[in-house]
Amino acid sequence: QVQLEESGGGLVQAGGSLRLSCAGSGRTLSTYAMGWFRRAPGKEHEFVGAISWRGNTNYADSVKSRFTISRDTARNTVFLQMNSLKPEDTASYYCNTLPFYVDWGQGTQVTVSS
Repeated sequence: QVQLEESGGGLVQAGGSLRLSCAGSGRTLSTYAMGWFRRAPGKEHEFVGAISWRGNTNYADSVKSRFTISRDTARNTVFLQMNSLKPEDTASYYCNTLPFYVDWGQGTQVTVSS
């Protein structure tokens, strides 16, 4: 089973950028479609975007044109580039395989100050 570890979060001002990483171990991520999700305190996981094994991407309307998902097969890592961040993007961010989830990682906290 693949294990996932997210990193790259932090505190950033509104309008800033961050790049999150999702590193896989145990199995290669290139055979999976991968999704990014976020969870704000007291809320459920919210879909952010996904990348197919072919590299096709789709995004939630709330992040479209601001966020970009990519993958580095050699590093077995999927990235989430986040630009023009807004305070409402504040959440813990997680990656997972699609369409069937594996165990969630610890996530990485993103805090956007106004």
